[in-house]
Amino acid sequence: MALILPVLGKSPQFGNNCFVAPNATIVGDVVMGDDCSIWFNAVVRGDVNFIKIGNKVNIQDGAIIHCTYQKHPTVIGNHVSIGHNAMVHGCTIHDDVLIGMGAIVMDECIVHSNAIIAAGAVVLEGTVVEAGSIYAGVPAKKVKDISQDLIHGEINRISNNYIKYASWFSEHNNAPNK
Repeated sequence: MALILPVLGKSPQFGNNCFVAPNATIVGDVVMGDDCSIWFNAVVRGDVNFIKIGNKVNIQDGAIIHCTYQKHPTVIGNHVSIGHNAMVHGCTIHDDVLIGMGAIVMDECIVHSNAIIAAGAVVLEGTVVEAGSIYAGVPAKKVKDISQDLIHGEINRISNNYIKYASWFSEHNNAPNK
């Protein structure tokens, strides 16, 4: 059973049709939209600030979503995929974004819409990622603009696939019913 706990009187809230893996952890001031999925060993920790997650967001295996005490909440838009073992901390992720496997997005970053953060990239504190671009490396830098084909072929495809994958586990869903 997933670990879902209140912190300081604030409990996680789930939209409709959300999947939470049995060993995921979600605590505190977390508000999640519809059609989201929190996968195996993922941690969403809204204990020191709030976390707001839009619709059709998938937080893949081993990913960590956290924030900074009294300074930086984490806000994630719609149609966002956060790859395996990625870390998203005290930042803003706009709509239609792919955060690659093992990537780190640090405090005060803003990742604008239709962007990709490459696998293993480290987006340093305060970085503003341009809309429609790919950032890669350590530290992450813009490497190219994204074509409309890549936006629809990768960003949207992955987001939609995770809704399908979550449906495979619907009989074992651990998200509290509304």
